[in-house]
Amino acid sequence: MKAMPLLIAAIVLASIFASCVPDKALRSENAQLAQEVRQEFLHSWNAYKKYAWGHDMLRPVSKTYVDWYKTTLLMTPLDALDTMTLMGFKEEADSVREYLVKNLSFNQDMYVKNFEITIRLLGGLLSNYQLSGDQRLLRMADDLGTRLMPIFKTPTGIPYVDVNLKTGAIRNSRTNPAEVGTLLIEFGTLSKLTGKPEYYAAAKNAALQIYNRRSPIGLVGTWIDASTGKWLDSNSHVSACIDSYYEYLLKCAILFDDPEMRVAWESSKVAVMKYLADEAPSGLWIGHANMYTGKRTKTWFGLLDAFFPAVLALSGDVSNAARLEESCFKMWNKYGIEPDEFDYIAMDTVNSRYQLNPEIMESAYYLYHYTGDQRYLEMGKVFLKNLKLYCRMDEGYSGLTNVATKQRTDLMESYFLAETWKYLFLLFSPPETLEFKKIVFNSEAHPMRKTW
Repeated sequence: MKAMPLLIAAIVLASIFASCVPDKALRSENAQLAQEVRQEFLHSWNAYKKYAWGHDMLRPVSKTYVDWYKTTLLMTPLDALDTMTLMGFKEEADSVREYLVKNLSFNQDMYVKNFEITIRLLGGLLSNYQLSGDQRLLRMADDLGTRLMPIFKTPTGIPYVDVNLKTGAIRNSRTNPAEVGTLLIEFGTLSKLTGKPEYYAAAKNAALQIYNRRSPIGLVGTWIDASTGKWLDSNSHVSACIDSYYEYLLKCAILFDDPEMRVAWESSKVAVMKYLADEAPSGLWIGHANMYTGKRTKTWFGLLDAFFPAVLALSGDVSNAARLEESCFKMWNKYGIEPDEFDYIAMDTVNSRYQLNPEIMESAYYLYHYTGDQRYLEMGKVFLKNLKLYCRMDEGYSGLTNVATKQRTDLMESYFLAETWKYLFLLFSPPETLEFKKIVFNSEAHPMRKTW
C-alpha cells in the first residue's frame, strides 16, 4: 500500500519537472537573444565611434558623419546612453556621460527643431539623470529647457517649429499635432525634477490647444497654423505628424496622474477607433479619414503607425492591440522589412523606405509584457534576424531606400540606438531589467521614472 503514494509523488514530480523544462529552455534562449542584441548594439555603437565620433550621426555607406546643424549636438551619444546603461555597459556609459558633460553646449546661435531636440536631447538628459543620479545632467536639462521655452510664446500658445537656442527667436508657424503634443513627458518631468511648474504648464496648454480644436467628431488634422490656430490639412490618421500626440495624451495621464489628460486620451481613442480603425480582409488596421466627416480618404498604414498597438495595450485594450500588431507583422513580412507606408487593401508598399524604425518592436515588447504570449518573442526573433540580414554592414547599420530591392540609405539614425535596440533587448530580457510599471517611455524610448 505504500508504493502507491510513492508512485503518485513520482508522477507529480515528473510533471513539475517537465513543465519547468520549457520555461528553463525559454529563459536560456531569451538570454542568448538578449546577448545577441547587446552585441549588435555594440557593433552599431563602435561603428559610430570609429567614423562619426563627436558628431550627430553616422553615415555607414560613405564611412563619414552628418550633423543636423552647424554645430554638433552629439545626438547619437546622448540618445544611446540610457541603452548602454540598461544593457550593463557601465564603463562605456560612464565615459560617454563624462564626454557629454564636458563637450555638449546649448549656448549656440542657431535655430533647432524644438520637437526633435525635446524628445532626443531633453528626454535623454532627464532619463540619464534618473538612471545615474548625476546632477550635472539635470542642470544641462534645465538649461536646455530654458532655451526652448520661448517656443511657446505665440498668439495661441501652440509652439512654432524652430527656436534659436541662444537668442530665443522663434519661426515657422506651420506645425502639426505630434510636434505640439509630444513635449508633455519631457517638460512635465523637468517641472517635477526642478520644481519649476512653468515647463509643464506651457507644454500642457499647447497639447490642450490642439485637443480643443478637434473636430465635432473628435478627430484632429495633419497640419495647423500656430499663429491662428486654423487647420491647414483635414486628413486624420495615427501616422507621421499626429502619431505621438495620441501617445503622449495617455502617457501624460499616467506619469503625472493628470485627469484632464486622461479625458483627452479616452475621448480621442473613441474617435480613432470609430472613424480611423478599419476592418479589412487582412485584419484590423488604422487608416486615414477626413477629420470632419470621418469619410475614409486612404487605406494607408505604415511603420510609424506601428506604435499604436503599444499605446492600445498600455490603455488596457490588449485585444485590439494584439490584432493590430498582427497586421503590422503582415506588413513587415511582405518584404522581410516594413515599409514607410503600406496600402492594406492592395497589400503592397506606397512608400518603400525603411530607416531602422523601432515602433513594431516597441509594440511587441508591450504586448509580451501584458500577455506573456511567446508569439511576440517569435516576432522579435524575426525582427532581429531580418535587421541583421538586410541592414547590417561592417560599418554599422543602414536604412533602406526600398524594402523590396534592399537598396541602402547612407544613414544610421540616433534613434536606432535609443529605441530599436533597446526595445528588442527589453523584449528578450528578464522583466526586472526595467520595472515597466514604474516608468513611462518618451517617444524616443527614454524611460522616465515617477520619483515624485
